[in-house]
Amino acid sequence: MPRARPRRRASELRLYVEPMDAVLVDVSADGRVRLENEDWKTPTLQERRAIIYAATNTIEELQELIDALQEA
Repeated sequence: MPRARPRRRASELRLYVEPMDAVLVDVSADGRVRLENEDWKTPTLQERRAIIYAATNTIEELQELIDALQEA
C-alpha cells in the first residue's frame, strides 16, 4: 500500500539538528521526516532522539526570548 504524500504547509519548518549536521524542513503526521535536500524517510531511533533534543533546546531558547521581551 503506497503512503499518502504529507500535507504541505504554508511555510517550511527549519530546525538545525547539530548531531546530524542537518536541517529538518518537514515532518509528516506518521513521523517521517524530510531533511533539507533529501527525500522523506523514517528516522532511526538515534535520529529521532537528536531531533527531539534539538527541538526541545530550541523551544527553551525561544521561551527565554519571549520572557525577555515580555519583561522589557
